[in-house]
Parts: sequence; structure tokens; C-alpha cells
Amino acid sequence: MSSPFATAGTGAGAGAGEPVLALRGISKRFGAVQALTDVELEVRPGEVLALVGDNGAGKSTLVKTIAGVHPIDDGVIEWEGRPVSINRPQDAQHLGVATVYQDLALCDNLDVVGNLYLGRELKLRGLLDEVAMEKKAQELLSTLAIRIPSVRIPVASLSGGQRQVVAIARSLIGEPKVVILDEPTAALGVEQTAQVLDLVERLRERGLAVILISHNMADVRAVADRVAVLRLGKNNGTFPVQQTTQETIIAAITGATDNAVTRRQARTAEGDR
Repeated sequence: MSSPFATAGTGAGAGAGEPVLALRGISKRFGAVQALTDVELEVRPGEVLALVGDNGAGKSTLVKTIAGVHPIDDGVIEWEGRPVSINRPQDAQHLGVATVYQDLALCDNLDVVGNLYLGRELKLRGLLDEVAMEKKAQELLSTLAIRIPSVRIPVASLSGGQRQVVAIARSLIGEPKVVILDEPTAALGVEQTAQVLDLVERLRERGLAVILISHNMADVRAVADRVAVLRLGKNNGTFPVQQTTQETIIAAITGATDNAVTRRQARTAEGDR
């Protein structure tokens, strides 16, 4: 039986190979509101893909379609090259998608072990196997180089950065292939942010595909391989981080390139087809 903490790959050559997750023409409507329109997205093993956009751009809606919270209205979701249906959170988890939301959803009154295995408790002869869970928790945190005082202290006593890495570590218990991080460094200090970004890089080294939602361009440029921009529920460019200036990405986020000239050029190009 394989270890639940086995790496998914070497992480060498970030983003190499076929996409583990691909969205093709995804659209989602809530009543009269068109939240997403023909959105395309791909993420590969060993890649950190940053998903950015202004408030109301559709980032949260897109993530929730992947996580099974909001089933799509149109389009196709592909998993390892084959079309799949994600209608419930359980569908996404079964495929191998783990989502760490901004509120973390940790239980302050439980210790680190209790939070890591909440809902996935190990049992021995019908009773909780506390020894096995503590041992495996220590192995997981050690593998990820996560430093906390003890796995038996209540989560309420941890710092913001420590709570965030515990939430991320919990998502790995189910051996996911795609990890979605929703604003993981929001409201964290400099040192705590560095701790979380270090963990994101270790996830990439383990061969996982990471979708990072962030408003912080410094964080994005520090760890992301590519940046996908959403604007008003539509794609507005995907950029390789190392070959793209921050100004170009911000222009795509704000719509600075959306003017009368570019619209005329787009109509002309459409007419030539």
C-alpha cells in the first residue's frame, strides 16, 4: 500500500507534459448575471499557475466550479485528458482536487493532529488510532518542512502563517494532484508569508499542480510559473511570469489595453476570418 504522503513526481521541468486539469469554454450564470463566459484554463503537474483579476472578475466562481460547489452551465472540464463531470465537492475530491479556502475552516479547539485528520480519522479495532495519526502527522509536516511547536497543541495557539500551512498540509492527506489555494497569504506578515510561499514551492517540487489565487503581485512573481488573468468573467491573457513585466499583467487585470483602438482591431481581425 502506497504512503499517503508519497510525492506525485519530481517537479523537474515545471509544467511539463499534458495538463492534469483543463477547462474548455466554461460558462456559468446566476440568474441574470453572467459570471463566467467561455473561460479556458490549463494547469500541468509541477506547475504553479496564478489566477489573478480584480474584484468581481470571476476568480472565486471559477474555483468553485472546479471544486464542485457551482456546477458549470456550459463547457467541458478535462481531467488527465478525458472529460469529467464535477457536480459536487465529492466529485472533485474523488478526482484529486483539494481546495484550501481563505477562511481555512480549521477547528480552533482541536490540536494539529485532530485538524489534519478531521473526517478522515484512522481507526484501530473501532477506536481512534491516535498513535498512528500522530506519527503520520509528524511525517507529513516533516516532509513539507513545516515547523510548529508540537502536533498536539490547539490550532488556536498557532500563528496565522502556521495555521495556513496546517490547512494546506491537511489538503494533502487525500493524495491530491491539484491543489487550489485561495488567497493563502492574505492578512499575513512578511515572515508568515515567506513560510507559506516556501510551502507552495515544495508542493511544486512534489509534482503537484497548484492554482494560486492572489492579489499580491510580489507573491505571484515569487512562486508562479504562469499567470492567468480573468476580467469581467472572461480570459484576458495568460503570461509566463519570467518573460512578462508586472506592468503588462496589471494592464490585463485593469483592462488598460481595452480601448477603442484594440476593439477596432479585434473587429477587423474577426471580419477577416
